[in-house]
Amino acid sequence: MTKFGVDAASFYVPSLYLEIKDLAEKRGIEPAKLEKGLGLHKMALPDVHEDAATFAAEALLKLIQDYKLDPKEISRVYLGTESALDAAKPTATYAVQMVEEFLTEEFGERVFKHSDVVDMTFACIGAVDALHNALDFVRANPTKKAVVIASDYAKYELASSGEYTQGGGAVALLVSANPKLIEIDNNWGVATESVFDFFKPRRHFSKDDFPTAPENFPDKIEVFTDEPVFDGQYSNVCYQDRIREAYEHYKEQTFTVRPYEDWRYLIFHLPYAFHGKRVFTEIYSLENHLDYSDAEKQKAIAKSEDYINFINEKIEKSQRASSEIGNMYTASIFMALLSALQTSFNENEDLSEKEIGFLAYGSGSKSKVFVGEVSPEWKSVVEKWNLFEELKNRLPVDFETYEKLHRKQLDSSVNENYKGFGLTRIEKESPVLKGARYYSYKK
Repeated sequence: MTKFGVDAASFYVPSLYLEIKDLAEKRGIEPAKLEKGLGLHKMALPDVHEDAATFAAEALLKLIQDYKLDPKEISRVYLGTESALDAAKPTATYAVQMVEEFLTEEFGERVFKHSDVVDMTFACIGAVDALHNALDFVRANPTKKAVVIASDYAKYELASSGEYTQGGGAVALLVSANPKLIEIDNNWGVATESVFDFFKPRRHFSKDDFPTAPENFPDKIEVFTDEPVFDGQYSNVCYQDRIREAYEHYKEQTFTVRPYEDWRYLIFHLPYAFHGKRVFTEIYSLENHLDYSDAEKQKAIAKSEDYINFINEKIEKSQRASSEIGNMYTASIFMALLSALQTSFNENEDLSEKEIGFLAYGSGSKSKVFVGEVSPEWKSVVEKWNLFEELKNRLPVDFETYEKLHRKQLDSSVNENYKGFGLTRIEKESPVLKGARYYSYKK
């Protein structure tokens, strides 16, 4: 019987970071509240030349180079992102074009000419949707391959309650038959409800709010910004409700009782490192018939020896990379997977044929629960990553530089030694190209 799933994986995390304790001190927050309370240590930051397209291009190129792939054999490139650069042109097209140009000498021009390229957006679950679709594609076409990329920059307003959860980066996955990393079972628990827990609307202003606006501007102006409108506490409730509903839906399809007990790891979307272990207490309580009726009883369950042992065994290792990066939106669930697998690899644990459960969430809102089985050849994939070593080789920035990056007040890259893809210019003059983004590769 043919199996389908993830054959290879790569990642990209920007070279800059801010220490969370520096942010905490500047914002009048006790550092321990963020470090020990939420598991936050460092916040990954895009440099001046970086965005979701360059992140995606870096991860895609690394996937091709590390696993010696022929890009002409990739039939689909699906990008999950909520950091899109355009409301019409997919961010994936920018990433693919960058990689195409880089690979021209080795493979010829337009290596992705016959690839289906598209973005998928549903807040932080968009890349899981892309994976779901890519798996359906390779199941229907077993000889073909697809790439899923999750790429995002989590950006919040300065001094907001979400500021300390910022982060960014990308993960790329090769989806195929007979995968070497993880086989994905074709049972998906799904739960959807339209809510406003976190969203990025068009903000409305009048022309009078912009004194220097040209005469031909409309009287009512719509402005889009990267920073979301959100209600953190409500979003936590929505997250918890959706994963519970999706988990129950998964159980109905698989006729299983307490399936999480068979999972070596539980992999969550992590807006902050400790989020998964916090939101899972409800499902854990329901499955074990524990009283979860009020806040005091919920705290008692979370602090119980049994639950702490459960966390240490099945969740803690997946949190480690998130602590060093921050929220990666669509990429965070896949980075949690990489974190767990890298740690097991480093500790020489054999995960072959072990099950891993995924509990994905996207605001707005939707959850998907699905399961993968680790392939016997998984170590041949993970040995390429060196995840935690890569995270050590980054450049810290001071708080003043961080704020200037956030406000887009810098014109040149902070990391003078960066190598890779970068935005070189945005067209401002040509009326038929205004806003077009142009990228190049710096060696």
